Amino acid sequence: MTIAFGTKTREAILTHGALCVGIDPHESLLNDWNLPVSAAGAREFGLRVVDASAGEVGFVKPQASFYERFGSAGFAALEDVTRAARAAGILVIADAKRGDIGTTMAGYAQAWLAPGSPLEADALTVSPYLGPTSLRETMTFAHQHGKGLFVLSATSNPEAGELQRAVVSAGTGQESVAAAVISSVSAFNADTADGHGWGSMGFVIGATVDQASLGLPAQLTPRAPILAPGFGAQGPALAELGELFGANAPSVIASESRGILRAGPVGLEDAIRSRKNELEVTRG
Repeated sequence: MTIAFGTKTREAILTHGALCVGIDPHESLLNDWNLPVSAAGAREFGLRVVDASAGEVGFVKPQASFYERFGSAGFAALEDVTRAARAAGILVIADAKRGDIGTTMAGYAQAWLAPGSPLEADALTVSPYLGPTSLRETMTFAHQHGKGLFVLSATSNPEAGELQRAVVSAGTGQESVAAAVISSVSAFNADTADGHGWGSMGFVIGATVDQASLGLPAQLTPRAPILAPGFGAQGPALAELGELFGANAPSVIASESRGILRAGPVGLEDAIRSRKNELEVTRG
């Protein structure tokens, strides 16, 4: 029986907590870790992060761009890192931000979410800005295979605010673009929620975002995974998660990359445990 991604997310949070460790082999970090700036270096970097995360966290998030830049060898390295993480029982969120229409988007879904694909992940970040309905077939594909999506809804980068706050007509009223994206995806989740009332199509909502100014719902209906980047180096501390997300806090996956990775290979495990402890305190 296929287990829904929303169910997997809920169980991972209950078992390991909400921390997601980003796998971002920046050139500067590769240098700091005394690794070559190459596909081989990015592969070794990713595998070390996976080893440190195994048994400690439920989620890792490889940033595809840092592997793609090395061409075919980089993709092979990413395949190895993703495979190792999934073999260790960690849910892999591929941060590739794909978004297109028709057969092109179907191709992306096959590449990143199809069981047995070389790049197979558990979830994929996607862009709705060709229209939220452009993701409908991808959401259906993901749901059928026990996979998830994280739809860009309210991102941390400041320049996105003007677009995401723009008002659009929706049904009988008006709402922001960000809120309209959430409404559209939540309608799909309502039809496919698991027995615990969790949808599998999640949202990217940055930790630095003023959610009220975007008109975002105080509580998602149904509940769905929220991937929240922006903790640590970019802004708020993990201890602020409950205050920032309120009723949605139980479904938030708190992503931190540089703040953890800067600890280096020797300090990586301690940094992960420290962030986990910080999250456990804020969740009571």
